Amino acid sequence: MNIFFITPFPDSIKTLVENNIANQGVKKGLVSIDIVNPRDFTKDSYKKIDDEPYGGGSGMVMMCQPFFDAIDYCISKSDSKPRIIFPSPRGEVLNHSISSELSKEEALIFICGHYKGLDERIIDKYVDLEISIGDYIISNGELSSMIVFDSIVRLIPGVLNDLNSAMTDSFVDDLLDAPYFTRPNQIDGLKVPDVLLSGNHKSIEDWKKKKKIEITKDRRPDLWRKYKKSND
Repeated sequence: MNIFFITPFPDSIKTLVENNIANQGVKKGLVSIDIVNPRDFTKDSYKKIDDEPYGGGSGMVMMCQPFFDAIDYCISKSDSKPRIIFPSPRGEVLNHSISSELSKEEALIFICGHYKGLDERIIDKYVDLEISIGDYIISNGELSSMIVFDSIVRLIPGVLNDLNSAMTDSFVDDLLDAPYFTRPNQIDGLKVPDVLLSGNHKSIEDWKKKKKIEITKDRRPDLWRKYKKSND
């Protein structure tokens, strides 16, 4: 998969990628990453990429021309037509289904927003998918892009040493995950459930399924309703 990040702060992405488990995919040749700075496409000596909003108001807006040219550059460098993603509060809320779908793409472009946002014409002309990471605001688009990126790349076969680990995570089957335990089997009076020490694989799987259902019903009734609807 070819992945492009368009960001005015390339070092932020570089640091995040280098310290991310998805970097295994880069080292294995399963993922290529290009970080593109829109300032490199400006027409003025100040490398200006933002300006005041038409109609007034506070904050600055990312300008069309540098982003148009940066996006066109990424498209020209890609071996296949990329899906263009813009993390945005007004987008569809990220979930496992979206990440799984995007993990099958051959190329992705992430546009990292800043300030008040992008000129709407950038979105209208190029963006295929706006994705929200939740009902809150963070200070930059690099972090939100990396959250989406991480959720996608870990699902590419071969990136994780054990893909089954990703396939049994929370949300894969619309249920939260079961509890986990490791050695020692007892500490400070707290014991590992006997069934996990029994060696009976069917009993263990039954226990895990029961716990997943109990936890989901208690903590995410919305997910439980979705699970019930899809399994009725």
